[in-house]
Amino acid sequence: MDRPLVKHAHAQCHVLLKVEGADTEFDVGGRRVALTDESAVLINAWEHHSYVHRAGQPPTIILALYIEPIWLSAFRGNWEASAGPGFFPHPGGAITPQIRRQVGETAEAMVQDPGDAATHERLIGRLMVSIIERLALWREVQPSLRARATAMRAPDRRIARAQALMRADPARIPSMEWLARESGVSRAHFFRLFEAETGISPRVYLNTQRVERAVQAVANDTRSFTDISADLGFSVPAHFSRFFHDHAGSSPSTFRDVSALRDSG
Repeated sequence: MDRPLVKHAHAQCHVLLKVEGADTEFDVGGRRVALTDESAVLINAWEHHSYVHRAGQPPTIILALYIEPIWLSAFRGNWEASAGPGFFPHPGGAITPQIRRQVGETAEAMVQDPGDAATHERLIGRLMVSIIERLALWREVQPSLRARATAMRAPDRRIARAQALMRADPARIPSMEWLARESGVSRAHFFRLFEAETGISPRVYLNTQRVERAVQAVANDTRSFTDISADLGFSVPAHFSRFFHDHAGSSPSTFRDVSALRDSG
């Protein structure tokens, strides 16, 4: 990483681990969290975060793991709870020498043989088991009272409609004002309702939908970036490239090249 990332969120929990380079920081839910050789950054699903880059700071190589709950549940059934809030009780935590070694082994394997997906998955699985057993609340099988109350409460239909519109086709959302009107509330009330319901702003939620589609298209499509940019609603390809870099941490071309190396195996 050699430049900031904007505030964003993901549907999956994820873990950030330093491979080499300078120590650095992330903002997780409004809290500064250090990323060092001895500590990891832990981000729950739908928790907003951003990369804090200081001008002149040397780059940092980061192993970023975005973890699907269903994949995790294959290790332990209740690890599917990673899809909800509070799976990681703190946004950062100290890692053991064993975890540090596993980070190095995983990163080295991914660089040495980018196409060996089976080995990568085995190493990532081993690493995630070590991290979750140390730093997550996985032993708490029963959800908290707050989580149960939230699950039992019917979602606000206006916010559910807005989310459905954004998931269906984020490129067709012309503005937040339009989305508020479609939801039947004023813009200010819409923002308050949305954040109360989801914990993030509607703009962050919309950008999450756009970047997920962008990542899939860049990695898996053979279309030009100009075509992908237009499909995702960007007026010019340069805006798409900036958006992609600000959210994914690399240019679309670099991301596609690395994905091609992975798929070549």
